[in-house]
Amino acid sequence: MLALLKTLREVIAHWWSEFTLQTRLMAAATLVVSLVMSGLTFWAVNTIQQDARLNDTRFGRDLGLLLAANVAPQIAENNLTEVARFSHRFYSSTSSVRYMLYADKTGKIYFGIPFSESEVQNSLTIQRRIQLPEDYADNSDLPMVRQHLSPDGEVTDVFVPLMHDGKNLGVLAIGINANPTVVASSHLTRDVTIAVFISIWVMVILGAVFNALTITQPIKELLVGVKNIAAGNFKQRVDLPLGGELGELIYSFNEMAERLESYEEQNIEELTAEKAKLETLVSTIADGAVLIDTNFQVILVNPTARRIFGWDGVDVVGSNALHCLPSPVNVELARPLYQIAAGECEGAEFRVTLCQPTNRTVRILLTTVLDQYRETIKGIAMTVQDITREVELNEAKSHFISNVSHELRTPLFNIKSFIETLHEYGEDLTEEERREFLETANRETDRLTRLVNDVLDLSRLESHKRYHFEPVEIAQPVEQTLRTYQLNARDKGIELIQEIEPDLPSVWGNYDLLLQVFANLVGNGLKFTEPGGRVAIRAYLLEFRDERSRDEVSLSGVEEHGRIPATANPKLVRIEISDTGIGIDTEDQAAIFERFFRVENRVHTLEGTGLGLSIVRNIIEKHHTRVHLVSEVGVGTTFWFDLTVFQEAAPVEELPLKEAKASETSSVTAKVV
Repeated sequence: MLALLKTLREVIAHWWSEFTLQTRLMAAATLVVSLVMSGLTFWAVNTIQQDARLNDTRFGRDLGLLLAANVAPQIAENNLTEVARFSHRFYSSTSSVRYMLYADKTGKIYFGIPFSESEVQNSLTIQRRIQLPEDYADNSDLPMVRQHLSPDGEVTDVFVPLMHDGKNLGVLAIGINANPTVVASSHLTRDVTIAVFISIWVMVILGAVFNALTITQPIKELLVGVKNIAAGNFKQRVDLPLGGELGELIYSFNEMAERLESYEEQNIEELTAEKAKLETLVSTIADGAVLIDTNFQVILVNPTARRIFGWDGVDVVGSNALHCLPSPVNVELARPLYQIAAGECEGAEFRVTLCQPTNRTVRILLTTVLDQYRETIKGIAMTVQDITREVELNEAKSHFISNVSHELRTPLFNIKSFIETLHEYGEDLTEEERREFLETANRETDRLTRLVNDVLDLSRLESHKRYHFEPVEIAQPVEQTLRTYQLNARDKGIELIQEIEPDLPSVWGNYDLLLQVFANLVGNGLKFTEPGGRVAIRAYLLEFRDERSRDEVSLSGVEEHGRIPATANPKLVRIEISDTGIGIDTEDQAAIFERFFRVENRVHTLEGTGLGLSIVRNIIEKHHTRVHLVSEVGVGTTFWFDLTVFQEAAPVEELPLKEAKASETSSVTAKVV
């Protein structure tokens, strides 16, 4: 039983908890109203019943006194016939009297209406007696009144003492029916009370149903819609056929949802566009970029960073950066990353040397990413700069400074030594010795002049100075170069060869610059060729087998203002400078034209400045073409480039300059002598 009550209580509690506050307040208000109405009705009915009972008591007492006064003399004379006649007449004349009983002092009934003693004795063979109340006094001359319930309703019992000449003759008991009007009124009031109570609850239930159908349900729908909108589902709509203020509310909600959906689509498009711009920008920058959050999870990485860290083909987004970075980088960055994430510092800079996937030196910059209020750290931006080229240039510059210092110190020391000797011991020296000292000082001075001129030439070429271009007979600078180095070649036992194609047309270029190119290339050939070797200069008109081959060859001979004379099919002259020297390693060929790079460092010589081939490359690029080489160690080296043939009959119209292309794929193969 207790378990059942507990279960019932839990069910009621759960049922009550599902009600909204509005429903609970409505139920409580209805209960209070119904209880008040029921209480008022009960009070009214009770008041009416008390008044009716009081009236019945008064009526029964007065009636009993009147009847006792009329029958007492007859009873005293023992004239029961007259008493019976009078009582019947009295009983028949009113409907208010339920019964009339006459009893002696001992309570024995000797006459009664609607039954008499003879009828009782004949039918029941028992004696009837009145059970008088305990508080009834024999000598009381006042009637006693009480009420009792019978199957036919409430009856007022009146006990009137029969007194005659001060003598107690017995008791007259009269039963008075309740007032039918009062009873009907009481019943009506009771029925009205019940009807009112039931009506109130019926109205409340109907009101709740109506409220659920017309107000609560739409409000619940709106509540669900608002929750969906708050969750980001802007496609939510409420479709209920309602009018009035609630209908306007639903219409406004749907209109708001449509606007939010439109704004969301617009914002998504804008965010997508901005994201695409950002990703494009990040992916095109030369430096590597890696964005990580405060948990070191990779959020964004651009292709440059993937290439530097060897992440090509690996999905590192969402992974821990410390687990993906190369070991040297991880060793350097682990502690600073934790410090930046903890807010102990705002950034850091490191230089790390990587061995994989290729040997390179990188500079890594760490910077905090803050929120819009610049209060909370949202992530860490890692910028990766490949400074391998910079490091190599710095190293090359260091070598250059060392070489220049050595080159300057040696001739200056020689000049100073010979000049001091001439100054202090000139009188003790012979004429031949003085002349030899002066010639040595002169040669060292020329050596200094060449070094300074090389540096100045390279600086001038890289300063984008404009040069005057004109038709040049290529044989002239070639012959001048060979004449210049003829004695030097003869002293070293090296043969100089000139192979110029007859009737070679003029090329479009700058005579002095081309002369410097030939001088540097022939000088290098002589420097690295052993005695008995050969250095050759060739020049010939380049022939094309088809238009495709012509397109594969770089255009050259461009005017300084960046346009070339318009021709349908420009011709090219190829120039080759070959030697049978020591050759160049394959690993050095890619850097041979860089500034300060000196092959002689690898062969343990300290001649030259490492600027000659860099000057050659810059001059050839001024002619809008490229210089190429083919070399084999121990066999020799060939440098070659193409120059555009000058067209005297070219029309006035000019064509836009095309970017010079590499002609490694040309059908012409450079030859090694």
